[in-house]
Amino acid sequence: MKNYNCSLLSYFVIISFFTKCFSEAREFIVDGKENSWKIPSSPDEFNKWAEKTRFRIGDYIVLNYDPKSDSVLQVNEEDYNNCNKAQPIKSYQDGVTKILLDKSGPFFFVSGANGHCENGQKLNVRVLSPKHSSSTRVQFLAPTLAPALAPAPESGSSGMKVGIIGGFIVMLASFIVLA
Repeated sequence: MKNYNCSLLSYFVIISFFTKCFSEAREFIVDGKENSWKIPSSPDEFNKWAEKTRFRIGDYIVLNYDPKSDSVLQVNEEDYNNCNKAQPIKSYQDGVTKILLDKSGPFFFVSGANGHCENGQKLNVRVLSPKHSSSTRVQFLAPTLAPALAPAPESGSSGMKVGIIGGFIVMLASFIVLA
């Protein structure tokens, strides 16, 4: 009976660990660089970065900029395409804007500074649906667990913490010993 209880407890701990990993929100600094919310060197720079990144519900994007000369406006798709700033969904002017991606689908952002959107300072972020998020998380989780001290992702994501990975290794070792 003792082995059964230990195995059941170990199983519960491992399942809890994976649930926490899969539900952990991530933060993405736009374009992977500090103070990057400015007119880009190429017109599609922000969207090329966003296309390489798998955003999930609960993630955050972080935009850093000088609040004296710029802002971030969340707009609808038509206003995004036309660089129309007249009726934003939301407006941010704090210099370090952290936006929760709270639903699946597209999010559209433009600069609030005159002429900036027209010069490419706009961003289209697509958030995966929940059914696509779980399969994507498993794909990205396996390579991250291989080396316990994996380098940080280049996408600007804070990624998984080494402490979580270390905790997983300890739990896995406990499961092997207790089984």
